[in-house]
Amino acid sequence: MKLLYVFDAYCGWSHAFSGTLQAVTARHPELPVEVVSGGLFTGDRRVPIREFGFIKDANVQVTARTGARFGEAFTALLDEGTFVMDSEAAARGLIALRQAAPERAAELAVAMQSAFFHDGASLSDPRTYRTIAEDFGLDADAVVAAFETATPEADFQLAARLGVTGFPTLIAVRGSERYALARGHASADEVEQRLAALGR
Repeated sequence: MKLLYVFDAYCGWSHAFSGTLQAVTARHPELPVEVVSGGLFTGDRRVPIREFGFIKDANVQVTARTGARFGEAFTALLDEGTFVMDSEAAARGLIALRQAAPERAAELAVAMQSAFFHDGASLSDPRTYRTIAEDFGLDADAVVAAFETATPEADFQLAARLGVTGFPTLIAVRGSERYALARGHASADEVEQRLAALGR
């Protein structure tokens, strides 16, 4: 069995799921985790963040329901309003990091979200991935080079084939069978109960 985590690095609910993901992977180090980018802000959705007027209120709800926090640098970015969230660039960053350390994909996805939602760092900026790579002891030059050339279409297509319409989604994969463990927010205990129901 393995876990398949479909998220978007610019999704506040995916950010809120970071704690659950970390807890589940800590409890189950034997389960490989594959992380896939879903592509929330692509095409004509790549517009200044001020166009998404719901984000600030949504983040208040995220914090109220999950306890997830958003940093001052991110809040300043939101208030300024011109930043453009580009999920294609973020997906290229995930691919670059994933290639460098596939067994740490879940940790790296969390680090990407922390870079944006806490530090206000752009996930379109190669310097963001250089910093994450250095923090994880990875080959930063190789990660940046991979970021520049990665193509995220395979990730987006896989998410679509899986029928994922919202982020985050956590799926257990056993052979040809797939089981949804979380769609949107879920606690680590809730995920644990659903894993147990699979007869692990």
